[in-house]
Amino acid sequence: MTKKNRNSFLNKLLPKSKKRKSTSGWQDTIINSAIAVLSLVIFAFIFSFSRQYPRTGVPMDVTFPEMNDRPKLAVEIYEENPIMDIKVEVLNGCGVKGVAGIISDFLRDHHLDVVRSENAEHFEYNETLIIQKNENIHALQIVSDAMGFDINDKTRVLVQPDPTSDVALSVIIGKDYANLKSTQTLFNQE
Repeated sequence: MTKKNRNSFLNKLLPKSKKRKSTSGWQDTIINSAIAVLSLVIFAFIFSFSRQYPRTGVPMDVTFPEMNDRPKLAVEIYEENPIMDIKVEVLNGCGVKGVAGIISDFLRDHHLDVVRSENAEHFEYNETLIIQKNENIHALQIVSDAMGFDINDKTRVLVQPDPTSDVALSVIIGKDYANLKSTQTLFNQE
């Protein structure tokens, strides 16, 4: 197939493009004028709309607090009531929902670092226990005082050293939680 035959063959396959008629100058002028007029009308609507709805908003009276009452910084609050470096876990050993959280908050109010609050291995603890996990007698004394226990009461205060434990003490809440002298007011309010 020669080059001439190939071109004529391709011309037969491809549709012929229709040539666009050129528009006259006055038609272009009319179209451009219509676009300009419509643009002005749209701009006028936008301007009119923005004038009808002022952006004044809702009037408010703003008052600022007196500068005499400077808020305390977190450092100042901590220095007034420091959290002791005594890590405690609170375990629910009675099965009553939420009791471990209430006792945890109680101990936090006494500036103790409660790191865990969860269920014990079982719910058959009749008495609340404090279990010492390390040699920190000072921590045991503080938690015993907060709970209202005598540090020498061997039925409630147990020593079970555990070098792998990340807490100094475990407090296991027993079924007597509502009768504890230190927490009676917490549970009688509910």
